[in-house]
Amino acid sequence: MNVLSNPDVFPGEEVLKEILSEESFHVYIKLMNSLNNSPDGSHANLKDGLIYEWRYYNDGKSWLCKVANKKRTIFWLSVWEGYFKVSFYFTEKHKQGICDLAISDVIKQQFLSAKPVGKLIPLTIDINSIKQLPDLIEIINLRIG
Repeated sequence: MNVLSNPDVFPGEEVLKEILSEESFHVYIKLMNSLNNSPDGSHANLKDGLIYEWRYYNDGKSWLCKVANKKRTIFWLSVWEGYFKVSFYFTEKHKQGICDLAISDVIKQQFLSAKPVGKLIPLTIDINSIKQLPDLIEIINLRIG
């Protein structure tokens, strides 16, 4: 269950530390540090013109972190009890790119078997281990282009 449902409680590091497992929190920090040039809370500049922003979405009644390059969304991050999810949306033209990445075969199979949402193919990864970070960075780099 997505646990960041209170619009009055911003999901800062202290809040996230309470919700995520110790390892998942460590992965979250490493992910943000690997992308982030200057961590400063809700909104920060990332490499290659990326920005992230935590925002409360009324339609889903929860906080989500959107990482974007200008107006193009790179991925969405949601927090769950003990772990977080990173969601990407690719087009058909990215299928070969995903298959060519040096990432887990499980992720590749998940992507190849995903049902499209309109013209977009979703890829959502539950993150709970530091071992997943290299695969995640590879996918982010592909998405950035």
